[in-house]
Amino acid sequence: MAVVMGGPSAEREVSLDTGRACAAALREKDYNVVEVDAGRDLCAVLTDLKPDAILNCLHGRWGEDGCVQGIFEWMGLPYSHSGVLASALAMDKQRTKDVYRAHGLPVVDSIIAKADDVRAGHVMPPPYVVKPNNEGSSVGVYLVSKENNGPPQLDQGMPDEVMVEAYAPGRELTTTVMGDRALTVTDIITTGWYDYDAKYKEGGSSHVVPAEVPQEILDLCMEYALRAHRALGCRGVSRTDFRWDEARGAAGLVLLETNTQPGMTSTSLAPEQGAYCGISFPDFCAWMVEDASCDR
Repeated sequence: MAVVMGGPSAEREVSLDTGRACAAALREKDYNVVEVDAGRDLCAVLTDLKPDAILNCLHGRWGEDGCVQGIFEWMGLPYSHSGVLASALAMDKQRTKDVYRAHGLPVVDSIIAKADDVRAGHVMPPPYVVKPNNEGSSVGVYLVSKENNGPPQLDQGMPDEVMVEAYAPGRELTTTVMGDRALTVTDIITTGWYDYDAKYKEGGSSHVVPAEVPQEILDLCMEYALRAHRALGCRGVSRTDFRWDEARGAAGLVLLETNTQPGMTSTSLAPEQGAYCGISFPDFCAWMVEDASCDR
């Protein structure tokens, strides 16, 4: 079998970490694993390898947005995680919110705006968040608070159009779905914004598993995560992120996004939730391989 990782996205390094960790875990389960760093020769490499299944450990654009899934489908290779449509849909944050709304799931207001307009003036009353509409791992996220003197001066590397989203105060919660089962809820503790460094650098954040929240909130997170997984058409493993404003009770819980290929590094959330549920990391990885499928 092949573990496909790396690739050209902004999340390449995290993908490599994920892939190497998963490959090592699968070898513990006696899988014959080949690690593949996805490049433009990916089709040729996979044609030569003829793997029985693919564990897709790519993150970001080209890897979890439906593009590489289309290659796997075209080649008739069973692969892990979501298919073409669900992957493309979940990577587009605004369209994901449209699906959430259509299925009665709570979200905050957001718009798609030109990056130049965002730099020129506030396109919605602060506080708000600016981020790429189709990247993950909190890449390129700006929090604009009421104290800011002016609009954010976005990096020139930001796309021409960005999502501008009303800031949701409160605690950062997340729930992993594995097949047809929501695992548990994690409370993510940081000293500031849950950005790329907080997610992936040692000591950037701490995780409370299960989250110490009222049973009603825990149950709602698990229900909403499973509903989001199904509404988007996900398969395999996904992880849905929330913000919860304690002062508002259940009404303060909103969905932020669904990640169709959660990270699998030593600090990642999905393996921690699996461990809480009695699923070892090697068993978690093996489950993803055995769950691999192809529509062809």
